[in-house]
Amino acid sequence: MPHARYAPAAPRTMVGLSEGEKHFIRGGIAQDLRTDGRRRLQFRAISVETGVIPQANGSARVRLGATEVIATVKAELGKPSILHPDKGKVSIFVDCSPTAAPMFEGRGSEEFSAELCVALQRCLLGGKSGAGLLGSLH
Repeated sequence: MPHARYAPAAPRTMVGLSEGEKHFIRGGIAQDLRTDGRRRLQFRAISVETGVIPQANGSARVRLGATEVIATVKAELGKPSILHPDKGKVSIFVDCSPTAAPMFEGRGSEEFSAELCVALQRCLLGGKSGAGLLGSLH
């Protein structure tokens, strides 16, 4: 399966705040209050469950406030490549729901998913990019 290469997304621009927005933020800081009712140092509830997808070799659901993320791992034994008989292969797939956030509308979820795939592959392969090959595990 060929690996797609993605161009990095265009840098996101900082949006300036109006005087009214600045006043609102300063007032919240002064009153130790966030817009959702929490105090500045109060965290959202977090929960972690494992084994949530029975068909996966590993899975977890993490909830932080109203945000929910599900991650799964699927492992398969495959035939080594003729060019790299002593290496394993790692493939990463990320799927972000287009309804998860306004930034994911249109093709936003696909762009974010592609960026996250590249970042995860670099993390797993120690900064390398490309074919996703791992050295011998013995």
